[in-house]
Amino acid sequence: MVRGRWRTVVSAVWRSIAVWAVSTVTMLVLAGILPDFRLQSADGDSATRIAITAALGAGAFGLLSALVWPLLVRTLLLVPALVLGLLVFFLNGSLLLLALRLNPSGRTDVAPETAVVVAAVMSAVASATGGALAVRDDDAYRRRLYRLADRRRRRQAAEACPPTPGTVFLQLDGVGHDVLTDAVRRGLVPTLAAWLGESGGEPGGEPTHRLTPWRTDWSSQTGASQLGILHGSNHDIPAFRWYEKDTREVMVCNRPTSAAELQRRAVRYTGDGGLLTVDGASRGNLFSGGADQLALVLSVAARRGRENRSRAGYFAYFSDPANAVRTVLSFFAEVGREIGQSTYAKVKKRRPRVSRGGLYPFIRAFATVVERDVVVAAVIGDMLAGRSAVYADLVAYDEVAHHSGPRSRDAEKVLERLDRSLALIEKVAEHSPRPYRIVVLSDHGQSPGETFLGRYGLSLGNLVRAGCGLPVPRRARRTHSGAEARAAVRAALRRPVEEGAEQHRPSRHSEPIVLASGNLGLVSFPDVPHRMTREEIDARHPALLSTLANHPGVGFVLVASERHGGLVLGAHGAEVPLADLDADPGPLADFGPGAADAVRRTDGFPHVADIMVNSWYDPEDGEVLAFEEQIGSHGGLGGAQGRPFLLSPVELPDPVADGGALVGAEHVHRVLRHWLRVADGPQVPLTTPVSTAADRDGEGEGDADGEGEQASVA
Repeated sequence: MVRGRWRTVVSAVWRSIAVWAVSTVTMLVLAGILPDFRLQSADGDSATRIAITAALGAGAFGLLSALVWPLLVRTLLLVPALVLGLLVFFLNGSLLLLALRLNPSGRTDVAPETAVVVAAVMSAVASATGGALAVRDDDAYRRRLYRLADRRRRRQAAEACPPTPGTVFLQLDGVGHDVLTDAVRRGLVPTLAAWLGESGGEPGGEPTHRLTPWRTDWSSQTGASQLGILHGSNHDIPAFRWYEKDTREVMVCNRPTSAAELQRRAVRYTGDGGLLTVDGASRGNLFSGGADQLALVLSVAARRGRENRSRAGYFAYFSDPANAVRTVLSFFAEVGREIGQSTYAKVKKRRPRVSRGGLYPFIRAFATVVERDVVVAAVIGDMLAGRSAVYADLVAYDEVAHHSGPRSRDAEKVLERLDRSLALIEKVAEHSPRPYRIVVLSDHGQSPGETFLGRYGLSLGNLVRAGCGLPVPRRARRTHSGAEARAAVRAALRRPVEEGAEQHRPSRHSEPIVLASGNLGLVSFPDVPHRMTREEIDARHPALLSTLANHPGVGFVLVASERHGGLVLGAHGAEVPLADLDADPGPLADFGPGAADAVRRTDGFPHVADIMVNSWYDPEDGEVLAFEEQIGSHGGLGGAQGRPFLLSPVELPDPVADGGALVGAEHVHRVLRHWLRVADGPQVPLTTPVSTAADRDGEGEGDADGEGEQASVA
């Protein structure tokens, strides 16, 4: 044991000396290249003196980076995250200037702007050298990862860490089951392929995980799915955005105030705090899941005060100057990559295509670099701290697929990088103080297709106005994208209010409010306090419902009826009451199994819109028509958007052991809750199969194994 400790000490000293030497050489090279950076006096010095000066400067810079940098980042935590990222270069350059001023030789001189470049290069080189030297040293690799965890909490966790396995839930936002299986077959995601026992479509070993598809609710978007998964209920979530007549407000799932209210409603509805109430951590999510440890959680982003830790995850990552520099460099590289890819698509005149200018390159870079790195670092810290349950959302693929397409090469590249993040987390599990089970899942998929506006030159809002006999503007205003990354950027910049309700206020009180959620549209009449019936709508606007139902870009329309209750309308006068959809699916025939149940469930929501409009769907090509500016969309029924996946370790109970289907986010919640429970005891067969389709209609009552006991409200 003593010999092992000495070997560890000697190894650490050797690596420190090697990094110091490489940093010294780097400083000498930069001094020879950059005209505003010198390491000798004006009269010249010997090579030995110059080398000593460089060594002292590199050593001082390394010590300041290790000792002062974490204090600077902690002090600047109140600065918006993206601003902090831009300050990385200047702070690093300031440390270099200070290190050179402390050099006893007094022969160094560097311009401030050059110091920024020198510091960035030296940090990157030192990080690369240290990482290369630690590749074959597991102890060194573990210590490097441990620096991302809070040491005091890690020591406490190590002392009392239970021997039972913890669980990490990693949500790959927007990755559909079909996209994943295709990526595994083509060898794009080697980590996931290895877990499934495959290698480039060929058998590659004993599988450690099983892949299970599941089916979303009608509202196939992160707000509905993640609220159901984390809090056990997505009741009364009809879409990504909707108008509530009782409060006269537009609810938007990725607006912090709306997310906080939706979470409160779910907790009140279920009487349960959420999936993560027991020693849990929530990272990069819309909702907290009842966790005490929060980072980049939108539902708490609007809070103020010390209790708000929604952005605390930034410190865990940016406290390492090498990580900070690498992330900022990768950020701007991603901006350049997006500009190049969008320009290439425009030159090649690819169709379909949406606008990718303005701030979008920076939003994409935030989602694919900054958000990914910070969330992964936070998960690593949680694992090293020994937390029992961690749920993290990685939005990178979803953001790129919205604008480039779910099957595009741009999106595939992002998926490849996410697979490398999973490999890193898997490696960390080998060094964590307790065993971990890694569960990977998605909240929805994405369906490709043109935009409704692009195909017909008319937005859904203007189609509704035309059906109401109202004037239609000559130029259609493009709708905002509902991508999650945009809200995350605004929260990081402390501008959390996204698309305020006033943007949806009609110019006259009797005019309809038209909202888009992917390929799902909602029409509400704000001057009528209740949900209007088909008869009331026909009396006010006789041509509206027929205009919508017969439009070639519309698949079906849902309205209330005084005679039939809920009523589905389609082209050529098709009318099917909800009670008859199983016998005669009518306009829902192309939308696959479960469509009728999903529509019936939404029809019972208190805040369902007066008119629910689902776009056309081509079952052969899997295409839909988004009412937003997206060529990869989700939010309604039709295609891959409603078929996400659940990838779980084989030692966990099969979520569909009885051969049934995994239907709805609430059903997934009960499965995950059961898995957390069996982690604390012997793995025995379920007393009540979790895959019973009827079980999901319990609206959060009881758990997957049939027991009614639930955790206390957080």
